[in-house]
Amino acid sequence: MSSHSKKVFFADYVFDVGTKVYEPAEDSFFFAENMRIECDEYVLDMGTGCGILGIVAAEKASRVVAIDINPYAVHYAKENAEVNCARGKLSFVQGDLFTPLRSGEQFDLVLFNAPYLPEEPFGSGSWLERAWNGGKTGRQVINRFILDAPKYLKEAGRVLLMLSTVTGVNATLLKFREGGFNAKVAAKLELPFFETLALLEAKHCRS
Repeated sequence: MSSHSKKVFFADYVFDVGTKVYEPAEDSFFFAENMRIECDEYVLDMGTGCGILGIVAAEKASRVVAIDINPYAVHYAKENAEVNCARGKLSFVQGDLFTPLRSGEQFDLVLFNAPYLPEEPFGSGSWLERAWNGGKTGRQVINRFILDAPKYLKEAGRVLLMLSTVTGVNATLLKFREGGFNAKVAAKLELPFFETLALLEAKHCRS
């Protein structure tokens, strides 16, 4: 692993972030400030990056499983869990979305600061690029995620998904509803240049 990294601070937490790992920015901090974690929830932090959401969630959650496709992210997330005294509540897995999970594994809450920026080509870039590149429409990873999420949620389980208006908030809400979710915008943050971040909350309704 690279020895080049920088420190990022959020509230009372400190995160070491390597050059091949997505550095927490406005979307990460906005997500962490607005996510609602119930006591003793079993949480999945999808695309954990440096581990910021999973580590903050661990303060209330019973357990957190953190997944990232980027091996460098998994390495730094593990180290950051140790530094922030959260290692006992977190497990770390490398893999693509839900694929590394055991069949039948189900969570109360899934967190995902998704790759949502429209960019081509998709899937051929660096590890760092995979953290934000969502393909031509910005929806390539999001659509796969929404399709598979219900299988990994407990009854009345929730998803918190971060995306941008450049990706299409209404289209994402519709996709959730097609998948059997009640979905809404839980929080918004206006950014410069006519972009808005939206944190979506989707609760699965079993048929």
